[in-house]
Amino acid sequence: MAIFYLLAGTVHLRSPEAFLPIVPDWVPAPREVVLLTGACEILGALALVTRPLRWWAGIMLALYAACVFPANIKHAVYDVQLPQLPTSWWYHAPRLALQPVIIWWALYCGQVVNWPFRRLERSRGPSGDDGV
Repeated sequence: MAIFYLLAGTVHLRSPEAFLPIVPDWVPAPREVVLLTGACEILGALALVTRPLRWWAGIMLALYAACVFPANIKHAVYDVQLPQLPTSWWYHAPRLALQPVIIWWALYCGQVVNWPFRRLERSRGPSGDDGV
């Protein structure tokens, strides 16, 4: 996941104009938001591989994936053409359906959740202590 977000963040920072067509109209300062999302992706990737920050990175990357979902919806519903990306629903439907999986994956990689691979233990905070 860290590699995925590191690459995605790099693309966002290098080519923010490519993402502007899918930014919803209600988002203020779209170019700056695209640059900010790229920085968040890179910082999240780095934090994910840093043990003391891993838990927080999982939470923040999951929230990030939820926040960019409206852009994915706009991309699909309005059939926005982006260079080198397919335009058919064979691409959009799986991408939209997998967004909750990406959210779960971030939580799993951040060791926030461990379901379905192991029995879920008592909730632990970022420092590893019980949240009680």
